[in-house]
Amino acid sequence: MVFLWPTLLWLLLVVPLLVLLYWWLLHRRKKTALSYSSLSLVREAMGPGQNLRRHLPPVLFLLALVALLLAAARPLAVITLPSQDQTIMLAMDVSGSMRAADVEPDRITAAQNAAKAFIAELPRHVRVGIVAFAGSAQLAQLPTQSREDLVKAIDSFQLQRGTATGNGIMLSLATLFPDAGIDISALGGRQAMRPKPIDEIGKQDPAKAFTPVAPGSYTSAAIIMLTDGQRTTGVDPLEAAKWAADRGVRVYTVGVGTVAGETIGFEGWSMRVRLDEETLKAVATRTNAEYFHAATAADLKKVYETLSSRLTVEKKETEISALLALAGAALALLAAALSVWWYGRVM
Repeated sequence: MVFLWPTLLWLLLVVPLLVLLYWWLLHRRKKTALSYSSLSLVREAMGPGQNLRRHLPPVLFLLALVALLLAAARPLAVITLPSQDQTIMLAMDVSGSMRAADVEPDRITAAQNAAKAFIAELPRHVRVGIVAFAGSAQLAQLPTQSREDLVKAIDSFQLQRGTATGNGIMLSLATLFPDAGIDISALGGRQAMRPKPIDEIGKQDPAKAFTPVAPGSYTSAAIIMLTDGQRTTGVDPLEAAKWAADRGVRVYTVGVGTVAGETIGFEGWSMRVRLDEETLKAVATRTNAEYFHAATAADLKKVYETLSSRLTVEKKETEISALLALAGAALALLAAALSVWWYGRVM
C-alpha cells in the first residue's frame, strides 16, 4: 500500500502511548479500589466474560483511531472497478471458409449469434464497433452504444473470398485512432498494404508523432479478432499486432473451428481451411492479450462470456481514504454504543 502523505504515519505512535495510558489507569484503579473481604468472590462475580466485555470498547476505539490515522495519510490501493470509458472493436472474419459446418449450424452463424449475445451482455455505456474482413476489411459499424445498430451490422455480413486478418486489426486501430496516420483507403484492395513506420509518420506530420507505450497499457479500448483461417492477403497480422502493441491496445484473438482443418465446397469449388493458431497466439502475446480456441458453438459462447467479464472492468490505483475513514467512524460508534449499553456511559 502506498501513501500520498506518508509523514502522517508518525501519528500512529500515539496508539501505543494510549495503550500504556489505559494500562496505567487500570493499574491505578486497582490500587484505589475498595478492599473486599474475599477477592475470590469478586473474581467469581466478574468471570472471563465480564473481563472481555470490560476491554472490548477501548479496543474498538483504538482500532477506530488507527483506521482514521491511516486515512489521514491518504493511502492508495489497486482495486478493480467498472470501466467507465471503454470501446471494443469486433473484427470478424467473413471469408468463405466461415461456411464450414464443423461448428453448428455453421461457423458464421455461430459467430454471429455469439457476438450478438456478447453485445447484449455488455454494460450500456460500453461502445462497440464492428469490422468485417475477408480479402479486404470494411467498417461495418462505427463505435456506438446502440445495440440495435450493432445487431443489424452483424446480420448484414456477406461472405467473400480471401482472409486479410492483418487488415482487420489495422482498420480497427484506424477507427480507434483516426489521427494515427493509417491509410484506410489502401486497406480496401487486395494488395499487401504495408503501414508506414511510426517514425516516418512523425517526420511527415509532427502532430501525429507519439512515443510507443507498454503493450496492454491502453485501458480505454480493446480489439477482439475472430477468424477461422490463415491470412491469404493484406497486412501481415504480426506487423499489425506491433502497431497495436505500440499503442497499448490489446488484441484478443479467437480461433473458430478445428485445428486439423476442414474441406469445404461451394458453387463447384472446394478448399481446405486450417486454423493458424500459431499466428493468433503470437498476435495475442505481442499485445499482452490472450488467445481463445472455440471448436464448438458452446465454446464460442463461453469465450465471449469470459471476454465480457474481463473487458468491462479495470484495475486502478485509487485513494481509499474514504473507506478507512468510514471504517474508523463505524468502529468508534460501535465502541460508544457497547459502552453505553453495558455501563450506561461512554467508556
